[in-house]
Amino acid sequence: MIRDALLALGVAMSYATQLAVPGLSLGYGELFIAIWIALAIGRIFAGGRLQVTPAFVQLASFWLILSLALGIGTIVGYLTTVLYLTGLVHDVMAYMLLAGFTCLAAAEPDADRHLRRSAWWVIAIANGSFVIQLGLAFGVAHQPGVDPWFWDRFRGWSENPNQLALYCALFGPLALHLATTTRNPWRRLLAFSSLILTFYVGRLTKSDTYLYTSILSCLVFLGLRLRAWIATSGRASLPRLAAIVLLAGSLPLALAMTPYALTEEASVAHFAKSLTKDQGGEATLETFELRLYLWQDAVETGLKSGSLGLGPGPHLERPPVADRQFLQRPFEAHNTVLDLYLQGGLLAVMALVWIVGAAMSVAWRAGFDALLVLGASTIIFSMPHLIIRHPIVWFSLAFCLVAGNPTALRPQLAEPRVP
Repeated sequence: MIRDALLALGVAMSYATQLAVPGLSLGYGELFIAIWIALAIGRIFAGGRLQVTPAFVQLASFWLILSLALGIGTIVGYLTTVLYLTGLVHDVMAYMLLAGFTCLAAAEPDADRHLRRSAWWVIAIANGSFVIQLGLAFGVAHQPGVDPWFWDRFRGWSENPNQLALYCALFGPLALHLATTTRNPWRRLLAFSSLILTFYVGRLTKSDTYLYTSILSCLVFLGLRLRAWIATSGRASLPRLAAIVLLAGSLPLALAMTPYALTEEASVAHFAKSLTKDQGGEATLETFELRLYLWQDAVETGLKSGSLGLGPGPHLERPPVADRQFLQRPFEAHNTVLDLYLQGGLLAVMALVWIVGAAMSVAWRAGFDALLVLGASTIIFSMPHLIIRHPIVWFSLAFCLVAGNPTALRPQLAEPRVP
């Protein structure tokens, strides 16, 4: 129980980068995860069991392949360009921490039960911390060294509103899965009620990506639940027949209403823009221009490396748009696939696609609709952001892999010591 709560603290607090541990260059999230890894290794040395589950094999294989790809990329980068040691060391340490806790968590005895318990702790800790951060934001309380606002965008304890938005985007589907798979009515109420606070905080960040992710995730979940509802019974009841007729008639109905919808095109466009952080204004255009420049530069730089990558860390030149040329460090592509392509080449990208596809495939076969939404949210948010270093992403992937297939391939890897 204590170790499960420690892991949850590490995952749920990893975005709180404004909160630094006194005397250390680590955040509280990294510290709690490191303590959990130390306790897990200590349990093994004390004679604890390890179970070789399919999830463990998949995660260990991914990290081995990624290590190989990043190693090759580092050699290429050392021979062809200038490597920035700060970014390289930061990414290597992050990958080691993520590989350690995901593999150890998947190899725990009863890994599905432990990760599910940690997930409940994650939701509880996240919502409790949201209440505190909202109190700071609206002046109810004050915390030295913490500024909860980035201009008019809420960031809470994070350095960047987009970091907080990513965690909100994944906390929501995780709570939804817990709510739809528990039999305890009080836990179900807690999980469903947490969705309201999570969505409110996510919208306060004014992240366009969070908005799009939330809308698409809701549509995916509703579609999956409707599919399951129609397929739950072999015989066609009246409500199911009505739903099928409604779905069948939706396409011609939409075509028939197209002329009327086009007359309101300006209103619809205005409404869509009003939901973005700058109402589709100059800031939105600058962000789009910056992303486009970085993505094009990332593809060109990756191709110059022979699709082998250049090693961990950022590798792009300072962009000549939106006053970013005055910053004194190399840039990331702000796209998970392209950033990983720059670091580990095509091999790293293929490994990432495989592990994410495996997690969603396992969730699909197990019938966990909310976990499919969790995977979809991860994919959508990864398009305009680099999210591969965030613990919540890897906790979500490990949770999907373990929850969908918790059976051990072998009884155990290490027998308990006999006194």
